[in-house]
Amino acid sequence: MSRPDLIKNLKKKYPELNQLELETVIDDFCESLEKALINGHNIELRGFGTFFIKKIKEKFSARNPRTQELIYSPEKNKLRFRPSKKLNKFINQ
Repeated sequence: MSRPDLIKNLKKKYPELNQLELETVIDDFCESLEKALINGHNIELRGFGTFFIKKIKEKFSARNPRTQELIYSPEKNKLRFRPSKKLNKFINQ
């Protein structure tokens, strides 16, 4: 689902809110998620899942698959998502 689709669905559910208000709500929600992740916090949405940051260790012996040349891969952060039991059950039915 794209951002415009999400806004359309919210507009159908809450017709009293205008387009600008819905866009502001979505933007604020996404911004607060970004800030929390940048600060190292986990984000738990009950019934949906958990977003968290996982540190990937640096690798001194990684290989370029095309040339087979050894390269250095620095330490980095990866965003991970763990679905809730309820969401996992719903998807796998």
